Amino acid sequence: MIRRRDFITVLGGAAGWPLAARSQTTMPIVGFVNSGGSSPQAGRADAFRKGLNEAGFIEGQNVRVEYHWLDGQFDRLPSLMADLERRRVAVIATPAGNLAAQVAKAATTTIPIVFSVGEDPVKLGLVANLARPDGNATGSNFFASEIDAKRLGLLHELVPKAIRIAVLVNPTNVSAAGATLRDVPEAARALGLQIQVLNASTSREIDSTFDALVRDRADALFVGGDVFFDSRHVQFATLTARDRLPASYFSREYVEVGGLMSYGANIADSFHQVGLYTGQILKGAKPADLPVLQSTKFEFVINLQTARALGIDVPPALLARADEVIE
Repeated sequence: MIRRRDFITVLGGAAGWPLAARSQTTMPIVGFVNSGGSSPQAGRADAFRKGLNEAGFIEGQNVRVEYHWLDGQFDRLPSLMADLERRRVAVIATPAGNLAAQVAKAATTTIPIVFSVGEDPVKLGLVANLARPDGNATGSNFFASEIDAKRLGLLHELVPKAIRIAVLVNPTNVSAAGATLRDVPEAARALGLQIQVLNASTSREIDSTFDALVRDRADALFVGGDVFFDSRHVQFATLTARDRLPASYFSREYVEVGGLMSYGANIADSFHQVGLYTGQILKGAKPADLPVLQSTKFEFVINLQTARALGIDVPPALLARADEVIE
């Protein structure tokens, strides 16, 4: 079993950040905002807390964390960020959320923001450049959309007879859905695959999507990177098993509960990094001086038991390339 979880930094240093919380006798408040659900992502929240701890902060002792899990309700982001800005929290943390980071950036130019996003944070308007963010935001990029073409290619190698590929995106997560729909169709044409785009933004709509997949006889499913989908691992694994549908995902958590395959960065690592940077800022570092980190290692994970259940013979060469094979 090989697990690759590395970040590299661009050039940068650290200096003091004047926190309003320093003049208060109460402990600083961190506003933690994630657009997914809390229960399925408990391990990721633990990774965030681990990062905080490594920086010297323990919840309830010298920092207070307010957790806001939106369960796919992206429309709540503006009012929530406005409230955090009004109350002058010490740091806003937005792990694994393009839109949450963008809304936070629009809400405040003074409160430090620590993000992890799946696209180029410069293009998202979060930082001026990677080495010197030059503002109140910094964090990491785990390249969710940039590797969509590679992920589709791996699915094609695993299930070469699958020609009709359904691509599922969350239309309320505008930047993530747009990136998937920009890159995947071109990659599909190069591979000779047919693409059908489907939308879902609630748990009920995910169920309805699978009814459409069966009706339209899709050969395989490509699930776009999305923070709400990421909190529905078990639902996806259950439905794909029921309908005997090969599926490709961005994060390993889907595969751990029965999904067929995933390719992407380890998202728990990005939560950990957000926690670590949050702690460093609470200690006095400036976001402008903390370089944006970039994922350099990506995990290709296959669930061999699921492959056997679907009647898929995994090519030995593909098994050899996998970073982890779940028996």
